Amino acid sequence: MSAETELARQWLAKGQNDLLNADNNLNAEQVPLDTVCFHCQQAAEKMLKAFLVGNGHPHPFTHDLLLLLQYVLPIHANAEQLRDALSLLMPYGVEIRYPGDAFTPTEDDAKEARQAAEEVLTWLRAALPEIF
Repeated sequence: MSAETELARQWLAKGQNDLLNADNNLNAEQVPLDTVCFHCQQAAEKMLKAFLVGNGHPHPFTHDLLLLLQYVLPIHANAEQLRDALSLLMPYGVEIRYPGDAFTPTEDDAKEARQAAEEVLTWLRAALPEIF
């Protein structure tokens, strides 16, 4: 296994842990909706970075999912299908993390964020199957 593949698997594992965190919280008696949304954004970010490093490309140090998408598109043009999911997840990386932020996510927001993260995982599984 190449060093690139191993590093991509490590990024994927971190992203899958974020999904596990989101799922565990969604099943909790008291659901921290902001935390669920944050971990869904983090999962998508880490999966995009897994794709980049798995293809021998550096990743920018950013939480901006649409910027990451711009790095992915020249390598795999059909990643464009992720734009809506990534746009939905974008505010959850930074904007909702602190008191007084713009909005508080609802249960529907959290479920929608989880589905968006799943779309990224499904895309990654097809785009870079060797890391699974």
